[in-house]
Amino acid sequence: MEWQHIKAVILDVDGTLYTQGKLRRKMLYDLLGHYALRPWRLRDMLVLRRFRHEREKHVAYEGPDLEADQYAWCADNRPQAIPAIRRVVNRWMFEHPNQYLSGCMYPGIPEFFAALRARGISIGIYSDYPAHAKLAAMNLAADVVISSTDAAVNRLKPNPRGLLLLAEELGLAPEQCLFIGDRPELDGECARRAGMPFLLVEQQPLPEFDFYHGLTRQLRATQTTTTHEPDPCTLQR
Repeated sequence: MEWQHIKAVILDVDGTLYTQGKLRRKMLYDLLGHYALRPWRLRDMLVLRRFRHEREKHVAYEGPDLEADQYAWCADNRPQAIPAIRRVVNRWMFEHPNQYLSGCMYPGIPEFFAALRARGISIGIYSDYPAHAKLAAMNLAADVVISSTDAAVNRLKPNPRGLLLLAEELGLAPEQCLFIGDRPELDGECARRAGMPFLLVEQQPLPEFDFYHGLTRQLRATQTTTTHEPDPCTLQR
């Protein structure tokens, strides 16, 4: 990376800041334990699967109210079912998993965030799902946090609206930002459409995962080089 040209790093959340495989194993254990004692509520698990499927099916969707539409997609033209769908999704997708996120974070993320701060590089978050509670659970802070369901966006990746809005709020041109994500067909394509550099998270087993430590080493190395670069005026004298 040519870090001297980067003024902000924007990160996706799910699969980019934490490993989804480890989280899904924990969630499966909790779901099975919960519904084994409540077999009459097993349809809730079908609701969760349908919700994810519908979101994947509506790639690049844009509309007037994405936050509401995502639940309507699962209701099969039964508006009265939407409150129950919303309760199930909120509990098992947006609330319950947060307790596990800090233990599922990829190694090196806190150090990477600290290195960005030390270089004066802004940090943005762009996720298809609301991210504030997830960041708090991981003890991470960003300068700007945007999700696809925000009223100012109302678009799913790879529509670039969210990335362009983030760059605008940071006061930067898209080419001055770097987007880091884990899905080339969504995150990568989103960055391409926005005219923004993109970096794909390397998929490695957790014991060997060195992606963020590697970026931190790059940042520190370029900072040292910049700090010790001789002044041309001094050389002339």
